[in-house]
Amino acid sequence: MTQQSAVVIGYDGSAFAGNALRKGLAVASALRAPVRIVRAWTISNAPRPRSWAPGYVPPVDDYAEAIREQLAAEVAPALALHPELEVSLEVPHGAAGRELIAASADAQLVVVGTRGLGGFSGLLLGSVSDEVVEHARCDVLVVRTRTDGHPEPTGD
Repeated sequence: MTQQSAVVIGYDGSAFAGNALRKGLAVASALRAPVRIVRAWTISNAPRPRSWAPGYVPPVDDYAEAIREQLAAEVAPALALHPELEVSLEVPHGAAGRELIAASADAQLVVVGTRGLGGFSGLLLGSVSDEVVEHARCDVLVVRTRTDGHPEPTGD
């Protein structure tokens, strides 16, 4: 049996990413596909690692571990609703759009929110989502979110 390609979910901790996470997990469950949750980061948006101290710059691996711990804690409630899924957490160091496009190379689907933590609230589609839609090597699902932070109604 050939292993099925993963559903990649971009996650940055925003309400938009939370909605994309829930939708992406539901889609992956229906497809019986593995999930890769990707949280790209840079030093400017990473939490302080445990090794941080005044006058000491921790190694990049310490920042990556801090991001991984934060990501695991934030997605745990959503993952608990889908114990059947095989899930990996990935925390590449780099620009979000570039890292999600790289992750799309061997994915069957990339799921992102309309916007993330940065940018301008008036935009309908954020720069990362737009970049992923334009350059991903697989299909992209952009999960819409209303201005109040809730998912768009599904009509169910």
